[in-house]
Amino acid sequence: MDFWSICKQNLRRAPVPWKIYVTEDTMRTSICVVMILLSAYARAHAQGKEATVPQLTLTSPSFRNNQPIPVKHTCGGEDVSPALKWEGAPAGTKSFALIADDTDAPGGTWVHWLIYDMDTSELPENTSKIDAVGTRLMVNPSGAKTWFAAQGMNDFGKVGYGGPCPPRGHGAHHYHFRLYALDVELKLASRATRQQLEAAMKGHIIAEAELVGTFQRE
Repeated sequence: MDFWSICKQNLRRAPVPWKIYVTEDTMRTSICVVMILLSAYARAHAQGKEATVPQLTLTSPSFRNNQPIPVKHTCGGEDVSPALKWEGAPAGTKSFALIADDTDAPGGTWVHWLIYDMDTSELPENTSKIDAVGTRLMVNPSGAKTWFAAQGMNDFGKVGYGGPCPPRGHGAHHYHFRLYALDVELKLASRATRQQLEAAMKGHIIAEAELVGTFQRE
């Protein structure tokens, strides 16, 4: 007979409150009650801890999730990248990578941005379209904020960000900005393709977040 079955049997045999005797049965019953209370407390405490675990989230001051991307971030405007910010990275995160693509492109998914080996929690608007961005390799004033990232090739055949540029009259396209928290620094060379980046990330993704924006040209 297992422990909990013995507890149930002793609880059924427990003496009434006004006739409590210090017997072996009474002691067993008391131990069972304490164990049940401790078990319930442990479960409640575990559930409370799980509820407070932060989730990786990705946001932009330029547009809200599933809302239109401003023209300035597209080929019809300045074609500059939007500012992005994320929080809730899990313990053990060593770097971040971002893939932005258009899943509604006529010829299949179109890559608009690959940026990786990021050691920051935000990207400024108009991130430079060069192989490596940031200030890791520069001498900075004391207390200055530093960050670094490498950039890959988009499907326009260029390095860095290429804004939404769907065919006219094709309806609204959805642009997915997917952020990955990784347990390693990829140390991947700049100008990597999507396939190379995804291969390097395989087995190292510990959290993901997504932000979706829309855009259409009449």
